[in-house]
Amino acid sequence: MFTRGILPALLVLAMIAGLSFGLDRHQPALEPQYAANLLSLDAQTGASGEALATLELAESHYGRISESAGTAIGELGEIREVLAALAEEAEREARQAAEQAEQVSAAAKLSGQHKKETGDVLDDVLSTKLGKPIGQTFGEKANIKVFTLQEAGLRGYMAKVKLHDPSAVRLVLAGDTIGHKGETTSAAAKRTGAELAINAGGFARENGLLYPMGITVVDGEIKTFYSTDLSFIGINKKGELVGGEIKSREEIGKLEIMHGASFIPTLLKDGKKVTIPSKYRNKKEPRTMIGHFSNGDLLLIVIDGRSKDSSGITLEEAQDKLLEWNVRDAYNFDGGGSSTFVYQGKVLNKPSDGQERRVVSNFVVFP
Repeated sequence: MFTRGILPALLVLAMIAGLSFGLDRHQPALEPQYAANLLSLDAQTGASGEALATLELAESHYGRISESAGTAIGELGEIREVLAALAEEAEREARQAAEQAEQVSAAAKLSGQHKKETGDVLDDVLSTKLGKPIGQTFGEKANIKVFTLQEAGLRGYMAKVKLHDPSAVRLVLAGDTIGHKGETTSAAAKRTGAELAINAGGFARENGLLYPMGITVVDGEIKTFYSTDLSFIGINKKGELVGGEIKSREEIGKLEIMHGASFIPTLLKDGKKVTIPSKYRNKKEPRTMIGHFSNGDLLLIVIDGRSKDSSGITLEEAQDKLLEWNVRDAYNFDGGGSSTFVYQGKVLNKPSDGQERRVVSNFVVFP
């Protein structure tokens, strides 16, 4: 556009210059009255020359601008190609992310369905072997199903607990202290407002007070730590049952155990029987046990003994029964006259002492 404007101007200037030259060579001397006009024409010719020079300079600048613009256009084209490639890559990654999210969602749904089916299967197994639950509690923190063991030929009770919140299960010490006259399981349940309770760790007497044996953990704090040859049974921050041999305080922290107590022996580990120490073999006694079902639900069980209604159960027999009920991990708690099962404020079993025994610790469950 600028060039098209320059060319006509140059032609006009050339004509003016030619006319001026022609007049200078062929015209006679002008009269004085025309001299002023000639001077004006010369001035205009000079101005036209200056304009021509300005135009030539502008054209030179325009040429350089055009060259720079061409370079810029080329660079913009390259940038456009890079941006297009980035956009395509981003779109591809977005598709992949959407596909992965869909796969994760499908896997989670499948896992949830599998967990539900596993729970349903376990409920069917228990109902087939033990009959329908005699009591059920559905709460924000936990669901509790209580079964009688009559169908299994035993005098006792079992609870299946599905945790929604790990804080639903706690170990409580008698009087919330070390060294106490003891507390019955029903008293501990009433004091804490628990829906379900069983006795827990073993204990020793000294100067009329009861002291926990082995390792005791309450609210993540180690209360006692000795006799580490005993089995330890604990609940971690996730509400999972962990236990077995604990040899150092550091292990308690690494396992993130919040509550736990000790007794002996371990019965099942990962769905397999653990060898019973010789001094505990083939003895029928009242039993208190805790464990995990195959779907991760907690098991709390008390079996009566030392009475005309029940002679108790050996640890070997207990192992067989627990495996029949799809229990994966199981531990033996303090038994004998200590064995007590409390549900909704009532002692359901018949303690062998004829009444509840004061114990040093209890596991309690809040719905």
